Amino acid sequence: MTEDRDEPQRVDEGAAVEAEVATAEIERLRADLVRLAADFDNYRKAIAREREVLRERALDEAALALLPVYDALQRALAAHAGEEGELRQALAQLMGLVEEGLRRLGCEGYDSVGKAFDPLYHEALLAEESDLEKNVILAEFERGFTRHGRVLRPAKVKVSLGRGGVTT
Repeated sequence: MTEDRDEPQRVDEGAAVEAEVATAEIERLRADLVRLAADFDNYRKAIAREREVLRERALDEAALALLPVYDALQRALAAHAGEEGELRQALAQLMGLVEEGLRRLGCEGYDSVGKAFDPLYHEALLAEESDLEKNVILAEFERGFTRHGRVLRPAKVKVSLGRGGVTT
């Protein structure tokens, strides 16, 4: 009779052990699933950031490809400054289209003449003595452009050496 009493107890102990093992396995799988979901979310965010960086680089490249056209049109307009013919009108219309394209890409030109030289925004090609203070921009050879607050192309400028023209 004692054997009958021991058997149900052993079955209960075995079921309890199996239930504990199953619960532990469920918890391990749940933790793995949560970790996998977090890893996937991090991967998704990293891919989105990388895609945005690539998009910005492509837009930068597109804007940089338009800048030589802008410069050539600006020189052509300057060469025909006193004229009022169809060529001048056509050049002005083309310049407007290029400027609109640059604006759509987020580019903005900035003026440099009369401002203090800033190596982040300007590239000095020449320096000459003048009556102005040292490091004031005298002339701009090529306009500088920013895109969303970052310098896309620095302005190429001529800088004042001040009176006496001493470089230090």
